[in-house]
Amino acid sequence: MPRTFLRRALAAAAVMVLAGCSGAGTAESPEEYPSQDLDWTIAFGPGGGNDIMARTIVDILQKHRLYPHDIVVENREGGSGATGWGHVFSDAGSGYSISTTSGSFITTPLQADTGWQPQDFTPVGLFATDDSLFLVPGTSPITDWASWVEHARGKGSVVVGGIGTVNVDFIVHAMLADQAGYRIEYVPFNDEGQMQTAMLSGSLEAIISNPGTVLGHVQAGQLRALLTTAAEPLPEIPDVPTDESLGFTGLPSMPRGLILPPDAPEHAQQWWITTMQQVVETPEWKEYVASNHLSEDLRWGADFSAFLDQTQADFKRILTERGAL
Repeated sequence: MPRTFLRRALAAAAVMVLAGCSGAGTAESPEEYPSQDLDWTIAFGPGGGNDIMARTIVDILQKHRLYPHDIVVENREGGSGATGWGHVFSDAGSGYSISTTSGSFITTPLQADTGWQPQDFTPVGLFATDDSLFLVPGTSPITDWASWVEHARGKGSVVVGGIGTVNVDFIVHAMLADQAGYRIEYVPFNDEGQMQTAMLSGSLEAIISNPGTVLGHVQAGQLRALLTTAAEPLPEIPDVPTDESLGFTGLPSMPRGLILPPDAPEHAQQWWITTMQQVVETPEWKEYVASNHLSEDLRWGADFSAFLDQTQADFKRILTERGAL
């Protein structure tokens, strides 16, 4: 059975179920949306950039009473995001299942049989991109990028970690290693806390993470940042050089967006676009973007879908060139 036909059949079945569950026995009208509790899926464990963004949005929605019913938030981690986004995919046709995206939303389907692609989902919007920090333990004798490269080149390979299997974290690690001339053994994690514990215990020599997640640990001396992929040095750690200042080119950032299930009702998609356009103008969102050192990048609906298409093509090329696919 063709995949598109099957997906639309599932969507139609989901709409029939919703209609059968309503008190009047009819499907919800656009004017009635939203009239139910919302199932909000976070495709990774607590504490990471995806989790922080999702909970920030939910807090804003609730504080400003933008969503009139309960929002049930659940971390459905596993498979580099495949488990969580697979759950949303299974709700085809629904306007009451939603999830935030990250780099794994684009890369996981490239290297695993997820049964879905980013293009299958209903796009709400891209809000920002998230730059990275390259980190070693705070107790490490390695104090700057040059000493890291000397250390890495002197070993057969260095053990490094990131969130997701073939994700932005992996791509950044691989590109840094290729351009600097050393080899890596990459260890993936679903949970930021587990990854940091692994490095602090000595199981990892370096990790890639987001400033908003680890900056406090850097300032406390538990972790040491050697490089940032941000366009400018971060004000809190101004001595940490940017990748471009060290001669690196083309390192990607993490895209942060929001999606609904496949074939979600058009009125639900438009409601979320309009509502998120309000969210990104709130003081709380502006503070989140600033404190987490995100780069605002607003793209709605079809523009977000086009961004996903182009970014996946770019990531596929990078990963193929490096033998990861």
